[in-house]
Amino acid sequence: MLNILKKLKQTFRESARVNGQLEEMNQAIGRIEIRQLERIDSNDILANEFKVFSQNGEDGIIQFFLRKLVIKEKVFIEFGVENYLESNTRFLLKNNNWSGLVLDGSKDNINYIKNDPIYWKHNLTAVQAFITKDNINELITKSGIIGEIGLLSIDIDGNDYWIWEAIDVINPAIVIIEYNFRFGKYKAVTIPYDENFVRSKAHYSTIYYGASLKALVQLGKKKGYTFVGCNSTGCNAFFVRTDLKPSEIKELTVEEGYVAGKFRESRNKSGKLICLSHQEELQILSSLPLVDAQ
Repeated sequence: MLNILKKLKQTFRESARVNGQLEEMNQAIGRIEIRQLERIDSNDILANEFKVFSQNGEDGIIQFFLRKLVIKEKVFIEFGVENYLESNTRFLLKNNNWSGLVLDGSKDNINYIKNDPIYWKHNLTAVQAFITKDNINELITKSGIIGEIGLLSIDIDGNDYWIWEAIDVINPAIVIIEYNFRFGKYKAVTIPYDENFVRSKAHYSTIYYGASLKALVQLGKKKGYTFVGCNSTGCNAFFVRTDLKPSEIKELTVEEGYVAGKFRESRNKSGKLICLSHQEELQILSSLPLVDAQ
């Protein structure tokens, strides 16, 4: 039995070492991407996409903003990070040595992050919390963050609009927020606020969540932010604080910047993934409560 345990420990250490090496290789590829994009020097955010740890091309877009904006406070906050292996700020933490706060509702996910070598190699704080509009400002200030920060990333599959609206203790230079592309480019709508909202429980289809791009762009303007585009996957919108936006980064209208996602997430009542047309998805959403955010 002792020999078996020793072998298991050895296997685990070897696996961790290999995973660490793979992560270093991914970072190296990311640095090569950065140098290539610096030479091209395109001001189109879609032309700057690349992925190291982000779900899609967000890593590249963030690095583009870092080249173009004057950001004094190298601090980020990201919500809905799961175990943080795939996130919008992991490359920022490791490659650019930023510090930050990550929040997730799962105790297991937060424990995973705290046991990841990244947690003691970098200035990262991980907090387990189910985020509401009533607790978000306190969660941020309790971590010691207030005022100017570099980046805020919101992806909580639900009350994203309401949480961003409620935040008033920080002033990020860049905001990344998930939008639900199924609402299209013309409607300014969001789900009604429900502090207990869970996407998988709200409707069996799992496509009932979040807000339309137009609703978020209008909210951004009220908060002093300029909409500058979406990622090519059609799930994240990017905003730059208006007083920091350089002239070479173009402000886009919703119609210019909207990207319709092509990924499928719809499920039937049994929980099985199904392929629905855009019209069928709209039929589901139109039958459910929505708030006009005009």
